[in-house]
Amino acid sequence: MDRVIVFDTTLRDGEQSPGATMSPAARLKIAQMLAEARVDVIEAGFPAASPIVVHSVAEIARHVRGSSVAALARTTASDIDAAWEALKEAEAPRIHVFLATSMLHLEHKLRMTPEAAVVATADAVRRAKKYCSDVEFSAEDATRSDWDFLVKVFSAATNAGATTLNVPDTVGYTTPGEYAELIAYLRERVDGAENVVFSVHTHDDLGLAVANALAAIGAGARQVECTINGIGERAGNCSLEEVVVGLHVRKDVHHVETRFDATKLQAISQQVARATRMPVQKNKAIVGAHAFMHESGIHQDGMLKHKGTYEIIDPKSVGVRQTKFSLSRNSGRHAVLAHARDIGFVFDRKAEKKFLDAFAAFAQTRRTVSDAELVRLAQEATGASLVRPPGRLEEVPSSGDHHAGREFASNAIMTSYT
Repeated sequence: MDRVIVFDTTLRDGEQSPGATMSPAARLKIAQMLAEARVDVIEAGFPAASPIVVHSVAEIARHVRGSSVAALARTTASDIDAAWEALKEAEAPRIHVFLATSMLHLEHKLRMTPEAAVVATADAVRRAKKYCSDVEFSAEDATRSDWDFLVKVFSAATNAGATTLNVPDTVGYTTPGEYAELIAYLRERVDGAENVVFSVHTHDDLGLAVANALAAIGAGARQVECTINGIGERAGNCSLEEVVVGLHVRKDVHHVETRFDATKLQAISQQVARATRMPVQKNKAIVGAHAFMHESGIHQDGMLKHKGTYEIIDPKSVGVRQTKFSLSRNSGRHAVLAHARDIGFVFDRKAEKKFLDAFAAFAQTRRTVSDAELVRLAQEATGASLVRPPGRLEEVPSSGDHHAGREFASNAIMTSYT
């Protein structure tokens, strides 16, 4: 199968999330974890932004092995020189040069003519190429640019030596069909297109970042730029975990693969969440706390009979230890009894009914029923004793409705099935 290059920009575009600035030590740790997961490219930062970023990019370049390390630069000589100064000790350095190409940006932000933009692109790529062989060029706001003008700019970049052409959906404006059509158009018309990698960089302003990236891959893009947990400017970037796992699970549709080790995803996600102080929403695909948790009685019953009924991803394949069941008023009797047995209770028919009736009444006023509460319910309703000691049960402050009293959690608050 064709291989898609995974380009992680958590440390550059991801860190541009408001309030997500990370310490140099945290940035290095994340870069090392990404390299261990076999990410292809780590965009370590934008050296022209600040002296701290220069130092951090240099540290990552010095210590990270097994992945390319990239630094972002505008088309100015000083930016490109600063990028190289930070990257020069990297095992596999990449200079990533960008210039806006939409008329909106050229006229109002850059005050530059289209002709000048083509010249600036070629000059910048040539300058970067003197430092390293791996040079990427990005046409900022590409999806709102004139397509024929993009062909001119990208052709100038390839003729100057660019090895990767990035087609960013900078403001999350495009749609999957339109983006795929644009990638196909460029691949057919850009000079030397057969010798470069076409890359996509998507944002989630309309909630389409991952869908757009997958559509572009279907049209021939072979690099995807993304971030852990989908963090980034405004509504965020394409989520690395979603696109990598999506390509793997639906390999029959996409016919491509990556070299990324998805079993590392959960640990990297948690590290990024801690470093940025941006908790992952519970229902986030792949890495959210609820991604492999089931509450509906119908779903729980199906899962007890065959995991494939309600899970398309093996949790262990993305670094999650096991599937969990949340016990609540929505749970079915089979799941409640299965968890009671898992804790260590054995009921006869009469005791089983008493226990289930007690659970049903109790669960009406609770968001979830914890192990500790389940033990108390079983003992009070039936007088049953545990046939083996349960795991350690901890009382924790409730995060739910105060009128419902205190909620409890065990070391696994929900029942788990491997």
